[in-house]
Amino acid sequence: MKTLAELRAALGERPWLDEAGAQVRADPGAIGRLVPAAGRKCGGAPPDEAPGWGADVAARAVLLGALPAERVAAEAGEAYRYGDAAEKRAVLKALPLLPIGGDAVPLLHDAIRTNDTRLVAAALGPYATHLDPPAWRQAVLKCVFMGVPLSAVDGLGERADAELAGMLASFAEERRAAGRDVPADALAVLESLREG
Repeated sequence: MKTLAELRAALGERPWLDEAGAQVRADPGAIGRLVPAAGRKCGGAPPDEAPGWGADVAARAVLLGALPAERVAAEAGEAYRYGDAAEKRAVLKALPLLPIGGDAVPLLHDAIRTNDTRLVAAALGPYATHLDPPAWRQAVLKCVFMGVPLSAVDGLGERADAELAGMLASFAEERRAAGRDVPADALAVLESLREG
């Protein structure tokens, strides 16, 4: 996982981002207009040094990281609530890099309820360690159901348990009964759980 400093370095020369970060430090409320603007000002391909992070996603994370610690949870929540899908995804990806503790778990629950595979995948990144086991298992099952690769689930090997195995087995049985394929990654996880 990247740090905010590494993301900023990976973005290279971005005068707009430096100025926007200064604005956020001086006036945390400015984040509401700067997070959306980051897509226009910093969009583009992922930086070579930050695979998996689009330039706009990384820039938005850097802006959230410029917030004073006491404002991070509230402002990240607002950026998520009022953001478009790309902005929501950026907030979700930034959460494990922010001094926010478990305060943003409601954002994960919201993202997992959506039918946007990008948001569901982002919600199951490193910050998902804050999800309680039942919610996490349901989210993993939703990934399987939606076709989100289980490689997107951070810590799957460590958190997978017998209850998840039972859920995956039931899912596989239902799919087979309906004459449908079972995703290979779900079968692999199920098999490893049975062997372990």
